[in-house]
Amino acid sequence: MFTGIVREIGTVVQAGEVLVVRAPATAASCKTGDSVSISGVCLTAERVESGNIRFRLMPQTATGTTLARAVAGRRVNVEPSLRLGDQMGGHIVLGHVDAVGSVASFRRQGDSAVLEVSCPVSIMPYLAPKGSIAVDGVSLTVSDVRTQGFAVSLVKFTIENTTLGELRVGEEMNLEADILAKYVESVLGSRSEREQPALTLESLAEEGYL
Repeated sequence: MFTGIVREIGTVVQAGEVLVVRAPATAASCKTGDSVSISGVCLTAERVESGNIRFRLMPQTATGTTLARAVAGRRVNVEPSLRLGDQMGGHIVLGHVDAVGSVASFRRQGDSAVLEVSCPVSIMPYLAPKGSIAVDGVSLTVSDVRTQGFAVSLVKFTIENTTLGELRVGEEMNLEADILAKYVESVLGSRSEREQPALTLESLAEEGYL
């Protein structure tokens, strides 16, 4: 489990089925078998050596995330798994990517920026204004929900200390919806099959979730 607070920007050393990421700060306290979030994807450390962490991508990971298209030299967001007693600075992030979105717009506003994301319709029911979303492993707050996507605001610290400040229009990113929204849908969805209408922002508000 993670919090969506990036601890280090790593660099891809080797791409493909075997992914090697140079992340000295994370590697210093990482051991074989540990979980590490790489741009929002939970991976298991297969080997840790000389500041590099080696992972093996499973077929589902390769086809359902942007890591399949990683190349040597690419910078990635790195976060070690949450440990008991650690501060929960973002929100609960599992590293299980729900969809791959793309940059619709990236507008600088002084030291901050507004990032607009186009995403598959499958993830839209989990989005709500002021709700949480993980973008390439970064915990963010949804500022607006659009017909085919959403918008988030990036503060100066996020721009400078994650890879989000390097995004360009059309570039893809890994998206993970808030696990709490998924549980709400599961509960209300099972009820809707018996007696309730489909899950909507209005129904969430009626239930007190918004």
